[in-house]
Amino acid sequence: MSERIPVLVNRSGGTAAARGDALGPEIEKAFADAGLAIDLQLLPGDRVAEAAAKVADRELVVVGGGDGTLGGAAGALAHAGATLGILPLGTRNHLARELGVPLKLPEAAKLIATGTQRRIDLARVNDHVFVNNASIGFYPDLVHQREDMALPKKLAALPAAAAAVRRMRHRRLRLEMPDREESVVTPMLFVGNNRYVLEAGKLGQREALDDGVLSVYAVASRRRMALIGFALRALIGRADPDRDFAAIGDTPELRVTGPKRCIDVALDGEVKSLAVPLDFTLEARALSVIAPADGS
Repeated sequence: MSERIPVLVNRSGGTAAARGDALGPEIEKAFADAGLAIDLQLLPGDRVAEAAAKVADRELVVVGGGDGTLGGAAGALAHAGATLGILPLGTRNHLARELGVPLKLPEAAKLIATGTQRRIDLARVNDHVFVNNASIGFYPDLVHQREDMALPKKLAALPAAAAAVRRMRHRRLRLEMPDREESVVTPMLFVGNNRYVLEAGKLGQREALDDGVLSVYAVASRRRMALIGFALRALIGRADPDRDFAAIGDTPELRVTGPKRCIDVALDGEVKSLAVPLDFTLEARALSVIAPADGS
């Protein structure tokens, strides 16, 4: 490629923020060593999506940050036909891990130079994109509690969870799918971009990124002490699929309604207040990404 590759980095992302002033030079060196010329922009997280839209006419755009940052940029890139290169600079980096993108900067830059294009599905709710999952209820409440604490995400996780558990309540939601309708009472509704594995030790992993379905799960309705147990198990990654989740099924689209005019929804960990009804759709293989050639 003759022109410089746009590299848009959320400078406040989990891993990016920890690098401080060294972040820019480390990124520049990683790409120089990979033989790529870049145009680096270190941005506040809420400006990455706008910056991505401005350069979406390029063949390749690299975005650095966590899953919420990637989701915010992905819609504009998919619409324009640009390919997304990923620098995993967030806290958890779920999409990068599932695609096989290395978590270290030099290796991630090398992959962008040598990897292959792969197409994956994009999910939307009311025109807001998510690359992994969306949730209603307990998890958005936890994120709000965490953001109210003047602590790094990892340090704030436990006290935020304790505060969210104290406020945990059930939601009455109506789910409309092409083949059926269902009412649920649940502390958390989960909508996955593709199917998530409900097996002990594999929670949070997907069977595929391009199967063209939304997977819908509700946390089982239980008494308060049982819900506290669920929250603690979920926090340490030990949720019990048989005990904690009720699988509602796979669907190409979903409408969610409830008693309120707006509902807080966590999209890849970023919370937005969205107007009801919530219309979930999936765009099959809409996004081109750089991934390892062997698909691992």
